Order: sequence, then structure tokens, then C-alpha cells
Amino acid sequence: MTTHTLRNTLRATALCGAALLVITGCDKKADNSVNFTSAINRYYAAHPACIWDTSKKFPVQANTSDDGKTMNYDALVDQGLLLRTTAEKKIIIISKQVNNYDLSDQGRAAWTPDTSQPGFGNFCYGHRSVSSIDSSTPTTDAVGATTQISYHYTFPGAPAWATAAETQTAYPQIRTDLTAPQIGQATLTNTANGWAVSSAPGRHITNADGSIVQ
Repeated sequence: MTTHTLRNTLRATALCGAALLVITGCDKKADNSVNFTSAINRYYAAHPACIWDTSKKFPVQANTSDDGKTMNYDALVDQGLLLRTTAEKKIIIISKQVNNYDLSDQGRAAWTPDTSQPGFGNFCYGHRSVSSIDSSTPTTDAVGATTQISYHYTFPGAPAWATAAETQTAYPQIRTDLTAPQIGQATLTNTANGWAVSSAPGRHITNADGSIVQ
């Protein structure tokens, strides 16, 4: 075999190998870690992690004696997300000191609105991002096949207000979520368009459009 022929043969082999890799990589129904990771990340792109389990509407009011509520809101005041003013609230003949909390301009910029309830929303601090697929139950690339996935995930790119010590003290779940990496589980089902999450235990707060997930 001449040098020229050998060179052409090697080039053809390399091209065929690359083509096979592309074809395999583009098969969204293949039962592999790449597709499992993509399915889970795609699911959580529409399900961000947020401060509250349900959406809230501002302004809100809290008695100054209610440390549980004021501490949580004050942590967001410290981060510039809320504005606080004080007032007196009369209940029959008793007057109580209250704090009024409302969104600041910075808070409105960070706010995820709930489109199903005008005026309601949440402060969301990130999306799960799979860092490793640890295990999967046996499955196939057939449509309708399922698999149980165990994986590790992180929350990359969390906003500064979520990483602040005051916020994490007031909302311990944020500290837990941002202390990398966490363990997650999900059930995936193979569809005509590839793998998709069919069940994912845990807190799911809002869709990407802000609507609440029940």
C-alpha cells in the first residue's frame, strides 16, 4: 500500500468514526448519562429553587414582636431586595408596632412573577445542574422505557443576595442547596423526543414563566 493510499484510508476511517460519534451523540433516546443529564437539567431549567414554598404578594406587614417573620424579611432588606418602614396598627384598643415590607427597585429586578396570580411572585436563586450521574436502573432506548436515576447536582451562579450569611441564616434551605454538591433522585421516561423527567422528589416552586407548580 502506498503512502498516499494509506493516508486516504486513515482519513476515511477517522471521518467514519467521527460520523458515528455524531450520530450516537445525537440520539436523544439512547440510554446514556449524557441524555439523562440533559433531561434532568432541562426539567430544572423550568423549576428554579426559590425562597418560599408558595408565591407571595408584597407589600406585607409583620408585627415587630414576631421575630420569626421580621428576621426573614429583614435579611432581604439587608440585601437590598425589600424596603422596610414602621407603623402602628390598632387592633380594637391595642396598638402594635409593625414593619411594612415592600419590593425595592433591586428586588423587582430579582423578582420571579407568578403569571397565574397577578402581583404574586418569589425570589429564586438558581437551578439544579447535574454534576454527575451516579447510578441508573437497567433500561433500553425504546419509547416508554423508564429508569431510576441517582445523581449529584450543584447550583452554579447563585446571586450574591443568596450567598450572603444573613440570607442563609434566615433561609437555611438556601445554605443547604448551595453547599455543594447535593444528592438527587429522579424517574426518567423515554419519549418520542428523548428522555424526560416524569417524577422528581423534592420542592418544586415555579415554572420558568413564574407559575406555581402544585
